[in-house]
Amino acid sequence: MKNVELYGPKQPKHRRTWTAAAIPLIIVFFAVGQLATVLGVLMPMGFHQADLETQWPPMVVQLLGFGLTALLLLAWVSLFERRSPLVLGLNGAFLRRYGRGLLVGCGFLLSVVGLIWATGGYRVEGFGVWAAPSPVLFLPILALFAGFVIQGGTEELLMRGWLMQLVASRHGLVAAIVINSALFAIMHGGNIAPSKELALALVNLILFGVMISLYAIKEGSLWGVCAWHTAWNWLLGVGFGLEVSGGRMPVQSLVIDLAPKAGAPWWLTGGAFGPEASVATTIVLLAGSAYFGATGAFRTARARSAAFSDTSV
Repeated sequence: MKNVELYGPKQPKHRRTWTAAAIPLIIVFFAVGQLATVLGVLMPMGFHQADLETQWPPMVVQLLGFGLTALLLLAWVSLFERRSPLVLGLNGAFLRRYGRGLLVGCGFLLSVVGLIWATGGYRVEGFGVWAAPSPVLFLPILALFAGFVIQGGTEELLMRGWLMQLVASRHGLVAAIVINSALFAIMHGGNIAPSKELALALVNLILFGVMISLYAIKEGSLWGVCAWHTAWNWLLGVGFGLEVSGGRMPVQSLVIDLAPKAGAPWWLTGGAFGPEASVATTIVLLAGSAYFGATGAFRTARARSAAFSDTSV
């Protein structure tokens, strides 16, 4: 199934970035955005790399810095490809799709945490903000949510909004899903040292890419998957105080502080990478992929692409 248009019709004025150039461009956009954030904001403010593990303001700034990467991509799409953000999946029904995506993302994360808890992987380490609640404690929690909105949305815009659409339009849906999922995993491969945890984490990151791609394809929009990604990262790191792709959030937890039980196997808790390197995540993502595949993601994409072809001029 080639020549697939996922989110909107292709018009005669539209250009397509060369497939071979898309991946290097993603890396460039990401690197420029992060370097500009570090050199232009964090260092002038007096922050260093080590501060990201102990203080929440630099972490928020770094997450918000993903917005520059998103702006670079949108500028490329507008100026070179002559296309609108609508055809990257930033289309209609924002409130409904985003709200539903937040709920679905939270549900998936709670399923993973609940499965690890039920099989003896976690212990309660503390009660987070509820140990001594104060309005000031909720400021970093809300600020990090805003940061994860930008960070999660930017990664989805790059992978499922832009790259997947480009590859699908030339090489078909299967190639589009495989390529964007593999690149997404590779870009997280340096988060911790090579280990068994990292190997399983990369498998799960590929599975995540497959599942979230099917979600976006089925819905015909990027809003839901942007929200899913935000909810997962925020609730994982801020809700339960667990590692997010190998890093911890330097704030008190919103829900409860969890930690691996002594003697719990790494493949259950995810070890240094966190739950994203757990077999519980593998199970949940496989179930999610099966659901979106079985409920007609490919069939919906075919019908939508045919409709877009009829409306092209």
